[in-house]
Amino acid sequence: MIKYIGMLVVTMITSMYFFPFEFTFLPGANTKMIMAGLGLVWFGINMAKGTQEGGLNRNLFNLSIWAMGVSLVAYMAITLNNTNDYVYATYIVSMWVWLGGAYTATQLMKALHGRLDITLVGNYLIAVCVSQCIIAFAMSEYQPLKDFVDGFLGSTGFMGKVESRMYGIGASLDVAGMRFAAVLVIISFLCANLDSANWQRRLGYIISFFIIVIIGNMIGRTTTVGAGMAILCWIYTLVFGDDKQKAEVKQMLLTMSSVLLCLLPVIIYFYNTSTSVHDNIRFGFEGFFSLVEKGHWETHSNNILKNMYDLPETTKTWLIGDGYFDDAIAVDPYYLGYAWKGFYHGTDVGYLRFIYYGGVFFMLSFVIYMLNVALVCMRRFEGYALLFFALLVLNYLVWLKVSSDLFSVFAIFLCITANDMDQADALHQQQAEQMQHERLSVKANT
Repeated sequence: MIKYIGMLVVTMITSMYFFPFEFTFLPGANTKMIMAGLGLVWFGINMAKGTQEGGLNRNLFNLSIWAMGVSLVAYMAITLNNTNDYVYATYIVSMWVWLGGAYTATQLMKALHGRLDITLVGNYLIAVCVSQCIIAFAMSEYQPLKDFVDGFLGSTGFMGKVESRMYGIGASLDVAGMRFAAVLVIISFLCANLDSANWQRRLGYIISFFIIVIIGNMIGRTTTVGAGMAILCWIYTLVFGDDKQKAEVKQMLLTMSSVLLCLLPVIIYFYNTSTSVHDNIRFGFEGFFSLVEKGHWETHSNNILKNMYDLPETTKTWLIGDGYFDDAIAVDPYYLGYAWKGFYHGTDVGYLRFIYYGGVFFMLSFVIYMLNVALVCMRRFEGYALLFFALLVLNYLVWLKVSSDLFSVFAIFLCITANDMDQADALHQQQAEQMQHERLSVKANT
């Protein structure tokens, strides 16, 4: 019982990292920042004790150099443009805040379970996203719960409240959708590497997949991109995977079909009997409804996005940008009115926002930085290289729509050392041998 309570607490803390928010009674400091303060101190103590693996320190130092490059290019852009938008000029600080928060979450996982590996971290991220989806749905259906959450939830829920969108505790809009998408990709790889006898975990992954796909799309439709990539990953495994992976994916798809057949009547019932469920499903899957009803894919947000592809008109903007990531009024220190008036140049397209902010050089510096982040993970965890490559591709794809990045996902895996993985493998091997011994003992006694 104590361990289950511990797992619940660690899940809540991981959620505060993955979906940070401000408390209404503590404005100006979100949960990620609080965790980062603790995590960086914890990391420093472990380094002083010599218990922190050197490879981790070296990799983080190299990534810090790349992050400094991003910050330097951004600083040059705003200096040459004489603006005050320092959002990426301090990116090196943002990187270490994410890493500090991730370190706190992963060290608590390790303390509770005695191990730290890709599967354990992935399971916690899945639990966080499923919990957020369930909370968001419950809030949309039960007003007292929504009032309770709104009572302590600070600025993070603002856009969800304004647009009457579903939101969880810190999980809203495309930021939530992007992280849901990443977790769907993680589920696809964990499913492909399961032990065929572990049907309970397979079923858990499949149910989690459907919860995130269905409710996650109601929160942020970027979730669909992750679902599509997960399906592509399964297809890739069926074509290029080993025999064990192919068999596992086939079994998983069969189980998934059975679960979907059970879910469909429930979804259809609530779609036809609940106004809020009806509206949220139509919003979350607007493109699919348009395809069925109109014969072509169309969503309101995609129509808006088409008009946001407004390319720079001057060579100067292409090279060094205009120095604005947010709207110019929003960063004017002398402006006293309502700050946010829209995106600079009316575009929310990630690549274009980077170009308008610091030109092509800034955009490329950020692209290369994310590439190096993924490469560190791919080299450290060779058996999961394809997972981190898929997450990198997902990041680049989503930048066609929004500017949010997936460093928050990579950061929590960056806190796993190669030594952690070796220790976890040894523990798994020991547990497998013990289970095998117990089976043989039972068989001998019978």
